[in-house]
Amino acid sequence: MPRKQGRRKTRGVDFMNVHEGHRDRVKRQFAEHGLDGFADHEVLELLLFYALPRVDVNELAHNLINHFGGLDAVLDAPVEALIKFPGVGWNTAVLLHLVPQAGRRYGIVKARAGTILNTTEKAGAYLIPLFTFERDEVAVAVFLDAKLKVLGHRQLSRGDATATDINIRKIVEWAFSLNASGVILAHNHISGISVPSKDDESSTRLIKKALVPLGLRLYDHIVVAGDDFVSMSDSGML
Repeated sequence: MPRKQGRRKTRGVDFMNVHEGHRDRVKRQFAEHGLDGFADHEVLELLLFYALPRVDVNELAHNLINHFGGLDAVLDAPVEALIKFPGVGWNTAVLLHLVPQAGRRYGIVKARAGTILNTTEKAGAYLIPLFTFERDEVAVAVFLDAKLKVLGHRQLSRGDATATDINIRKIVEWAFSLNASGVILAHNHISGISVPSKDDESSTRLIKKALVPLGLRLYDHIVVAGDDFVSMSDSGML
């Protein structure tokens, strides 16, 4: 007769209980202290607990990081690449791909209309989440009223920011539809260097000149790179 399937035991050790105890300890550590003290593979292992509830995922976490080159590369990988990796099914691939997207949406939702951007630091803090996990260079416009309260933001373009075609007409149309007094432009540098280029300077001056006759003020153009940013206004470029 076939042997009944059950928990695997070796020398009196119940492996299911061992795994469950480890999972509970890791989850409790995160609940009480956050991710401080976690190694990258442990962060990934914690995520994998929820996609693969009955599997020891420690080896899989290590293998994924070694294969893709880091935790960030695993989370940035497309679903199509993840699902081809041994041990990763559809649910696991979708969960891992969701994490950075959910983080970016969280940042965007927190950057709600009504925020007052009356300092460069506040403007930078508002803008950085809009570019979190972006792998493309993106340009956005933040529309403000006369008291520098955010009325909304819109994406202007996606692509190489040094060659981005920023449509001035769209900026004007959105500004008027929101009854804005002015705008802060921003774009990211995926190179990791937030220093504005010569093209950034020249295009910004062109936009500023076009907005003045329409009664719209260009308050700033901010270049974001990761958690760093540079204000063109503070740098004397406007």
